[in-house]
Amino acid sequence: MISQEQAIGFSVELDEEFESVKEKVIEALKVEGFGVLTEIDVKATLKKKLDVDFHPYQILGACNPPLAYEALKIAPHVGLLLPCNVIVNQITDDRVNVSFIDPVLMMEVASEPALKGVAEDAKARLLRVMASLEGEVD
Repeated sequence: MISQEQAIGFSVELDEEFESVKEKVIEALKVEGFGVLTEIDVKATLKKKLDVDFHPYQILGACNPPLAYEALKIAPHVGLLLPCNVIVNQITDDRVNVSFIDPVLMMEVASEPALKGVAEDAKARLLRVMASLEGEVD
């Protein structure tokens, strides 16, 4: 059975400290031309808004400007689907899951066939980011 995560993205688990993984993710994204436009600290937000404790969980809004520009020229409404979200989620004290949205799947929502190439390029780059993180595990 395919998990919901596998249906909308792909992920890797690392045996490292949360902040270390987050920094490695940001650096690996840079190598592939992505910058992090937003960082949503879910743990801090839930504490502030609901006064509940939650484990470290951050959503990084990653953007590759040339790819975003190409996509926006094709279909301006695609901005509703940008940037590419990456989740850094502490699942145990010494284990962190990093999940990436599947840009190909996201662009299918836009119903614009010309976006397929841009989405495939973005996906290939994100898969290389994931592979570089996996390479540090081996």
